[in-house]
Amino acid sequence: MKKAYDCIVIGGGHNGLIAAAYLARAGKSVGVFERRHVLGGCASTESLWPGYRVSTAAYVISLLLPDIIRDLRLKQYGLEILPRIPSSFTPLLDGRSLTMGADETATCREIAKFSPRDADAYPRYTGQLERIAGVLEPVLAAAAPDPLPVPSELRRIGIVKRVRDTARLWELYRVAGQLGTELPAAIELLAGAARPILERWFEAEVLRATLATDAIIGAFASISAPGTAYVLLHHVMGTAGGARGVWGYVRGGMGGLADALARACEELRVDIQRETEVNRIVTDGNRVWGISLADGRTVEAQVVASSLDAHWTFERLLDPTVLPDVFRQAVAHIDYSSASAKINLGLGGLPNFPALPSSHVAPHHHGTIHISPTLDYLERAYDDAKYGCASREPVLEITIPSSVDRSIVPDGKHLMSIFVQYAPYRLAHGRRWDDEKEAFADRCIELLARYAPNLPGLIEHRQVLSPVDLEQTFRLTGGNIMQGAMHLHQLFSLRPVLGWADHRTPVPGLYLCGAASHPGGGVMGACGRNAATEILRDY
Repeated sequence: MKKAYDCIVIGGGHNGLIAAAYLARAGKSVGVFERRHVLGGCASTESLWPGYRVSTAAYVISLLLPDIIRDLRLKQYGLEILPRIPSSFTPLLDGRSLTMGADETATCREIAKFSPRDADAYPRYTGQLERIAGVLEPVLAAAAPDPLPVPSELRRIGIVKRVRDTARLWELYRVAGQLGTELPAAIELLAGAARPILERWFEAEVLRATLATDAIIGAFASISAPGTAYVLLHHVMGTAGGARGVWGYVRGGMGGLADALARACEELRVDIQRETEVNRIVTDGNRVWGISLADGRTVEAQVVASSLDAHWTFERLLDPTVLPDVFRQAVAHIDYSSASAKINLGLGGLPNFPALPSSHVAPHHHGTIHISPTLDYLERAYDDAKYGCASREPVLEITIPSSVDRSIVPDGKHLMSIFVQYAPYRLAHGRRWDDEKEAFADRCIELLARYAPNLPGLIEHRQVLSPVDLEQTFRLTGGNIMQGAMHLHQLFSLRPVLGWADHRTPVPGLYLCGAASHPGGGVMGACGRNAATEILRDY
């Protein structure tokens, strides 16, 4: 480890590694400091049980920017994204099921089993979402401008930034004009609720509910809440899976992305330090000086980029007296509400769904398996959580990556990942997740067993991550996997707070490069790349 670098990156998640790589490409000396033994943050792989490679948190990929894959030569460094064909399977207790994927003809044939009208509407629905996503995607690929009159108490914006922001806003205005008559639909998708949109388009409950799960994954919100429609749009962005909106598995587990990024960084002479905890961002006067490590060592740098969330960066690692009061207050008001849990299972075989029986790997095992039969089912699951109770019948998003990638399991075994909504971070009546999580996991498995009766007998290993576990393991405040709720008042020029959406902070030399900054959560990489661009603009 050097005693000084041009740039220090706190956190070896995918955004931190991407920021480091771009900075090193520009000739900067860069050190990355990661608290854990594995890289990747939430997009990591761990050997929890002999022979298994478990994607502990994040489990699929699509949003990773193609420019990043190309610029950093990630495929040459081993990144391989495996398509999931088909991509979605929703079993029902009455013996029917809905299978969906990139093959539009096959998907419409499946939908027609429930509603010929919906089968006709579906290509128009996906076409509209894809057109809007295609127009708006460039907004994600650069730092957000400030279109609002930022008070000088929060930030004094210089003429250079104002000119740059004006140019960016004009470009956004021009891009919005490309939407034509679809502009009102785009505005509703950005600000509206998912449920009325889906009810307007479709009549079959199973189709509505299957699509609606995308709107609430990682969010503590009802499908009737304003802002949930944006996440529908979020899920058709990205082409890393091979085509727009196609989500894939990373060969070897999600940590395969971190491995490829680490190789790219090493080629660029980035110094990566694992199991090296940063306990302080050190300032000299009013600007960054470097970092202090948990073992007492200090490392100097004129630039520190934090991939941690705003709470950890500004309220835990930084001396609060160096921040303006109005900024500290804004950071203290960031919403981290979360209601997600993760269950990872090592299985002795494959679950058999009576709705589509198979004792061997079948196409419907490849994609996401949805346990959410109706919109009202999703609403009731949220109703429990808003009163501080884990859902009695939760929403389950299940993947079996070993059905596509045999490198992650021993012979004859399988891995199952279950992403669960809703598991509120704060439980009512003083209950603690450490006391509740195993019983909650039992309830999730009992629910899934109604659809796949052989599942309980297949379970050989189990890991349960409550929202508190997600917080403690990955330093996600409130267990929020997006480093802050993705509500309208915390997006674009308001992320993390008004006036500071360009990755800079009130402390000269200190930047945000993680999902706490624009454009937010997801394995996208835009936060890291955009932050590096702004750092290089300054230095």
